[in-house]
Amino acid sequence: MTELHLPSEFINAQPVLQKIQAAGFEAYFVGGCVRDVLLHQSIHDVDIATSAYPSEIKELFSRTIDIGIEHGTVLVLWHEEQYEVTTFRTESTYQDFRRPDQVTFVRSLAEDLKRRDFTMNALALAENGTIIDLFNGLSDINQKVVRAVGDANERFHEDALRMMRGLRFISQLDFTMAPDTLAAIEKHSQLLSFISIERIRIEWEKLVLGRARNRALRLFLATNCFLYCPQFEQQIEGLQKFIELPEKQLTEVEAAWTLLMDCLDVPERQFVAFFKEWKLSNDTIKQIQKTYQGLQFRKHFPWNRWMVYTLGAEVVLRVESLLAYYNPEQSFVAIEELVQLLPIESLKDLQVNGHDLQHTFQKKPGKWLSDTLHFLEKQVVEGAVANQKVELLQAAENYLAGICEK
Repeated sequence: MTELHLPSEFINAQPVLQKIQAAGFEAYFVGGCVRDVLLHQSIHDVDIATSAYPSEIKELFSRTIDIGIEHGTVLVLWHEEQYEVTTFRTESTYQDFRRPDQVTFVRSLAEDLKRRDFTMNALALAENGTIIDLFNGLSDINQKVVRAVGDANERFHEDALRMMRGLRFISQLDFTMAPDTLAAIEKHSQLLSFISIERIRIEWEKLVLGRARNRALRLFLATNCFLYCPQFEQQIEGLQKFIELPEKQLTEVEAAWTLLMDCLDVPERQFVAFFKEWKLSNDTIKQIQKTYQGLQFRKHFPWNRWMVYTLGAEVVLRVESLLAYYNPEQSFVAIEELVQLLPIESLKDLQVNGHDLQHTFQKKPGKWLSDTLHFLEKQVVEGAVANQKVELLQAAENYLAGICEK
């Protein structure tokens, strides 16, 4: 056993473990939080495993929430913090390769740890800093290896999503995959067909945002996991092209999807259908579409006021960051200057509106109204007309006269 200097996140949670232990039960920090401390990474959530049953935890703590009590998990509210406390458990067979047919609560830490996915996640940390390592997880962390706990074939039959999780850890942690674990993924990749697209997408997005993205993507292809992701089956060349891009780490989901779509052979008119299969939100889809359009423009032209105004500063800056994958010279200063020069931020800032145009030109509502407003908007943004009511109405008159002449 090894002892670990506890970071503040664990020290703050020590009273929870101590209270459980004082009642005669075992309690440990477990899983990803222990792994992340050993890797000197920030901790997102502190999870606790215990020999106490959910009903016993609820008797010990006055403030709890049942967030997964059927699987043994109770959320304990402690001062300003909250901790997921889960009972040691074993699981039966997995008929659907994603959920156990039955969960059985046990009093044994060893029984609980051996059902976990990878050795680096099968570590327990006692309240005094002692690490309990039953599956050589410390050695695998030191050697930067992702290895399934016990028989990899059994672990992936229990939850097929673990295959995508393993590939994601390769990318996030810059690890390699143990040969037997990799072989099991290749052998059982078809089990991903039983997993919901929402769960696969979460792992996929984390994978492409990792620092060793290309290494993980090569394994993603080599193990045939790509065949069970929406629309990827016919996109081998595009995925290979994606892998060949410089391994500069991506930081935004929208940027990652944009870069991928620039490599895949998917017409822009089919983007919405493509992303709907991946269950992306409408807002995310719109952000990707705008970023993609901006990237196609920027690969050939410098930014101008109208493009910066149309896309918005957030999208324009995202596009500019993606230029690093194509080697053109980036120009963030120019973007800042163009943003500062914009006289309006949206059509609402225009000093005339549809009512003003109708009243001035005595015309019924129609397409001419939106066309004229759009014309004035662009004229103002490009600096051709000042955003003043008199000048805008004069410009509108000239525009409408020109239309009539045509």
